[in-house]
Amino acid sequence: MVRFRAGMVSVVIGSLAAFAAQAEPAIVYSVGGKFDGSFNESAYDGVKRFTDETGQTVREFELERDAQSLQALRNFASRGSEPIVAIGFNQANALGQVASEFPEEDFAIVDMVVEQPNVRSYVFKEHEGAYIGGLLAAMASKTGTIGFVGGMDIPIIQRFLCGYKQGALAANQQTKVLSNMTGDTPAAFADPVRGAELARGQINRGADVVIQAAGGTGIGVLQAAADAGVLGLGTDSNQNGLHPGKVLTSIRKRVDNAVYDSFTTAGNGSFAPGIQVLGLKEGGMDWVLDENNQALISEDMKAAADAAVDAISKGEIVVHDVVADGPCPFGGHA
Repeated sequence: MVRFRAGMVSVVIGSLAAFAAQAEPAIVYSVGGKFDGSFNESAYDGVKRFTDETGQTVREFELERDAQSLQALRNFASRGSEPIVAIGFNQANALGQVASEFPEEDFAIVDMVVEQPNVRSYVFKEHEGAYIGGLLAAMASKTGTIGFVGGMDIPIIQRFLCGYKQGALAANQQTKVLSNMTGDTPAAFADPVRGAELARGQINRGADVVIQAAGGTGIGVLQAAADAGVLGLGTDSNQNGLHPGKVLTSIRKRVDNAVYDSFTTAGNGSFAPGIQVLGLKEGGMDWVLDENNQALISEDMKAAADAAVDAISKGEIVVHDVVADGPCPFGGHA
């Protein structure tokens, strides 16, 4: 929502003038930094698209630890930034507090629901994208064993793991899925050394495709896979180019679209609070085929993935959601 404060004189002529009159938006990235090559960087891509298109500047803050969130959000709100976008579930408590302190400001959060009348919450159907990742991983595997390295052991990552298992078993009922979580605090998303260790452990147990669902930690997972001569599988951002020919695909969570949507709707006066749920059908999740991985994706694999996307979007395939549907019913090996 565009608000005109005392002393502000604006003449709105067309959309560019509307953006010029907009209060300066702001974003608070999660732990790991905006160039983590994964979750935060996807958010940054949305910022860059917005600034490139509008010429508008965006205030940014990168958390080094969760405790900084409250102060960063409050500082932006007190300076009149709008909207203020918080990246990551770990900022939910801080955002809820600041949103209630500044009821006239607009806020958004990615990966968690904050029930305040001035907050837009973006959540994703990670399990749907993960299904496609598991399907392709199982089809590409020569050993019949694939791996999963998650970040913090939380419902979002468990949801991703279950979808990955379901997709893998849809391709081959005999597929074994090895899985590890990196830790139980947000620091688990910023530990590439540990990510590499976990990936190597799975590779030593026979995994020849390993997906990372671990933010910055996943950079170590993909490096370990490439070094071992097996395939990695990226998430959040397009990570195919990190190790061309050695990353099977990337399951993107379109955090960039959520950030871009927040800024543009605020600019044109259509920002509204509430919950936005984004899956394959809504363009919130997708998989990437480009020059870096096209030699790895056979025609049969592409056809199977495209068919699955279509079936999930139409409701013909229902991917289990551990958050809404309960514990994962699919096997695999821990």
